[in-house]
Amino acid sequence: MTDAKLQAVFDHIEANRDSFVERVMDYVRHPSISAHDIGIREVAALLVETLKELGMEAEAVATANHPMVLGKRMVSPDKPTVLLYGHYDVQPPDPLELWVSPPFEPTIRDGRIYARGIGDNKGQHFAQLLAIESHLAVHGDLPCNIIFLLEGEEEIGSPQIASFVREHADRLQADLVVTSDGPLHESGLPVITFGVRGVASFELRCRTASRDVHSGNFGGIVPNPIWKLVQLLATMKSADGEITIEGINEPVIPATNSEREAMSRLPVDIEQVKADLGLAELDGPAGRGYFDRLMFHPTLTINGFHGGYGGPGMKTVLPCEAFVKCDMRLVEPLTPDYVYEKIRAHVENRAPDVEFVPLNSMLPSKTSMDSPFAAPLRRAVEAARGVEPLLYPGVGGSLPDYAFTKILGVPSFVVPYANADEANHAPNENLEIVRFVDGIRTGSALLWELGKLGA
Repeated sequence: MTDAKLQAVFDHIEANRDSFVERVMDYVRHPSISAHDIGIREVAALLVETLKELGMEAEAVATANHPMVLGKRMVSPDKPTVLLYGHYDVQPPDPLELWVSPPFEPTIRDGRIYARGIGDNKGQHFAQLLAIESHLAVHGDLPCNIIFLLEGEEEIGSPQIASFVREHADRLQADLVVTSDGPLHESGLPVITFGVRGVASFELRCRTASRDVHSGNFGGIVPNPIWKLVQLLATMKSADGEITIEGINEPVIPATNSEREAMSRLPVDIEQVKADLGLAELDGPAGRGYFDRLMFHPTLTINGFHGGYGGPGMKTVLPCEAFVKCDMRLVEPLTPDYVYEKIRAHVENRAPDVEFVPLNSMLPSKTSMDSPFAAPLRRAVEAARGVEPLLYPGVGGSLPDYAFTKILGVPSFVVPYANADEANHAPNENLEIVRFVDGIRTGSALLWELGKLGA
């Protein structure tokens, strides 16, 4: 049974449902495209004013590129402090011709709001702001201490987040971090995520001659850079799907019993996944479970292979150069530095004339499923949604969670609000209105449950 004081907040949210929808639509109407530096500072300023209206100490803090928006409201030293993280930057809307309605003219169709950023991540962190506002409107104060951190560069890889957290660690002291980003389970069930994989991107480049040559006159004479890269790549991952770079898998920590138990409860229809993607089979290794692949093992992916002639018909040419772009998704305790060291050694040993070029990277992050904050988060989701959440030990993608778990040293959780088909990063990005309202309810219940804890 819902506590009467929390129920009063829920009643306020329902009474203001239409107003809240109008306000989030007004918010996402403002572009904030980090890749193009469009609208970033304007939206940061708008957020600062919004946070101040909620009684927070707030400012846009300069970084080497886009500013961080930081807000803080302390209620009592006897209450826990939650850091709510999100990002106010969005992806470019291209290709524009595939949008049914303009990306920055929010439109409601069939119970969904369509706009760039509505799901990723403006609509979700705006739901958190409305949860705070609702507590203040009903009870005049907040159940716990709050720090709000909104980043302006998440969509370009969060290049400043680590240095910002280190520099401002004294202003970010919290007991836990909660991020509302990403989708619910495809069934619509709520989820709580305890970890994310890291990523290490790189290129392999090969040049064998000063120019392209005739494949008849010089075939068998001039080494082919594409073949060199193909043969090198074949030594990095076996035909059955195992990564064969020396030392990569040695540090990997096996899943705990709690993690495996949680994983076993996650629903998935593998045959439906295969049908949706037009797959005849899953990638190797054979016999490895669906979620086991996504949560507890590193991957090696070829993102793109470039070299030689790709036009219509034939061109009997032997190219002089080629390159391949790859990424590895990392699990604890792998680090990009460790992985790059092993890949570099592997390349130097197998193909010393191939150049290895590290690119963007991000550390993995993991919070224990036995964290004392896991239970209040579960209770909050259940109070707001009426069902128990699915517990994800980790997800396959990458978020800058490591800045909180590894730099601040606090547990970090992802509690998403968006529908699974939100089309984030794609045309016609959308958020179901019912999910948006559920997000406000969940955010409110989260603050309430944390407020019941001691410091």
